[in-house]
Amino acid sequence: MNPAVTIAFTIAKRFPLKQLLPYITSQLIGALIATSVLCYLFTANETLGTTLPAGSEMQSFILEFILSFFLMLVIINVETGSKEQGMFAGLAIGSTVLLEAMFAGPICGASMNPARSISPALISGHTEHLWIYIVAPIFGAAFAIAIFKILHHKRVQSENSPL
Repeated sequence: MNPAVTIAFTIAKRFPLKQLLPYITSQLIGALIATSVLCYLFTANETLGTTLPAGSEMQSFILEFILSFFLMLVIINVETGSKEQGMFAGLAIGSTVLLEAMFAGPICGASMNPARSISPALISGHTEHLWIYIVAPIFGAAFAIAIFKILHHKRVQSENSPL
């Protein structure tokens, strides 16, 4: 349910381009429904979980980029690993999100997910920093795919080397 991950998988050619827009649309609709339920249940909450930077915008942008980069590296590595590795994918991904949220959450909100940020921002009206939480996770996840391809290519070359 993360558009940045979906876009990154499309860049990696592991998700069909023709399904990208409908998939992201459904992710955003799901997030809007969830935020609408929160709005109904917690009427006194002004921000509804809107991701807002505690520091500067640039500080939050860089942190969101780095967090999304590492999250996507974990996701792509457990997705392409052995069957045994795949059994622990949820634990690896969940642990990454937990640690990133613990350490960077107080500074930037640790969204790492455009849908998670877009929905509360739109419904609460706090869209002033939304661009950070859309652009940085997409760029960070896309950069992770580029680095993964470079590292994976080098690993395949060394495994096929006659030495």
